[in-house]
Amino acid sequence: MRTWWRGRTLHDRVSLLVAGAVAAAVLLVSAGAWLTVREIQQDKISAELLADARTIAEHPWQWLSTKGARTGPAQGGPGGREIGPCWQILDSTGAVAGGSDTGLPVTPLATRVATGRHAGEALEEIGLGPGDYLMLTVPIEGGGAVQVAVDRDPDARVLALFALLLAVGCGAGIAGAALLGRTVARAGLAPVDRLTGAVEDVAVTMDLSRPISVSGNDEIARLGRSVNAMLAAIDASRRAQRALVEDAGHELRTPLTSIRTNVELLLAVERRPELAHRLPPQERAELLADLDAQVRELATLTTELVELSREETSRESIEEMEFAEVVTAAINRVRIRAPGLVFDAGLSPVTVPGRPGELERMVVNVLDNAAKWSPPGGAVTVRLTPAGVLTVADTGPGIAEEDLPYVFDRFYRAPAARSMPGSGLGLAIVAQTATQHGGTVTAGGNRPHGTIVTVRLPVQEPR
Repeated sequence: MRTWWRGRTLHDRVSLLVAGAVAAAVLLVSAGAWLTVREIQQDKISAELLADARTIAEHPWQWLSTKGARTGPAQGGPGGREIGPCWQILDSTGAVAGGSDTGLPVTPLATRVATGRHAGEALEEIGLGPGDYLMLTVPIEGGGAVQVAVDRDPDARVLALFALLLAVGCGAGIAGAALLGRTVARAGLAPVDRLTGAVEDVAVTMDLSRPISVSGNDEIARLGRSVNAMLAAIDASRRAQRALVEDAGHELRTPLTSIRTNVELLLAVERRPELAHRLPPQERAELLADLDAQVRELATLTTELVELSREETSRESIEEMEFAEVVTAAINRVRIRAPGLVFDAGLSPVTVPGRPGELERMVVNVLDNAAKWSPPGGAVTVRLTPAGVLTVADTGPGIAEEDLPYVFDRFYRAPAARSMPGSGLGLAIVAQTATQHGGTVTAGGNRPHGTIVTVRLPVQEPR
């Protein structure tokens, strides 16, 4: 059943649910109506029997003397039934003293009522001829009892006819519910069909720049706006990916061209030894050193590109960590690469939620940038406040005002930096990591000269 249900369309499911709900309601109401009518009939019959029995019990001997006052032949030929209830009087021993033309059976319970061994009335169902009767036995003051019975067949026929009418009504109601469910499903899911068609059109055309038409404020409209937001995010991601590939291709072309030229020169000398005098040993050593530097730069660029395009699925999990320890580890790494610089660190303990490896790489990139621009013997000042603000200041030439808005862009290199080693991705990775951790990064001038980079990260509130 579950497999069958899952194989139905949403229209069919809604139609079946609506039809099932209406059918259940109709059946419950019909069953309740039939049970209510039956209860009312039974109460009415019981009340009439009790009233008749008490009337006879008040003057039982007068009823015996006027035998047949409430009796008469039923229409329809000989052997007809009594009109009105059948009645019978029992004496104190339980023997029949008299009654209507149709005699009633003296049951053990009726005998106990007549002899006084059963207190109160006794109601029984009996078979009398071809019919079913309901018999009530009421004690007489001073001894004896009155039996009154009524045929239940007419009431049973009424109940059967009423049940038939209810069954016909239920069938018509369920059929109408099925049609109504189909109509409701078609009308209610029309916006979903339109949204599905629009999404399928986007999937075919791959046109992410055209939003889906959305109107209203209902759940379908919210879904449409969410789809539009998702399409916009995918479009932005695709544009960023395309820009990254194009920029990476442009940046990789230069070192690759230089490496190829140098390698071809070395190969030409190796293939034609008579031209070796054109490449003296000193120039050959410089050429090999240049090749080594270019290969290192290419490896660095490749690593930074991989870091910049890292997917969320391959990233570390977020944890609460002591940011001062991360900054200390980053300073120790950079200090090895820049032994001629002084690192002045003032770090306050602060707990931040984040990915330790990514945050350490972010701090290393900031420190590497400061070390690259600091003069020999210069100082790099690192400060971390309890508010989660990290500042790294160097004593280099600083960044020109016109270059400040672009220093965190991918592959951007200021005119003064183009002669220096680097890819233009270090600070872009810093900005991306800070943003992914809910923080910000800014760059500005450091007095009297130099640059100061400020990273602000959200702090974990103490528990």
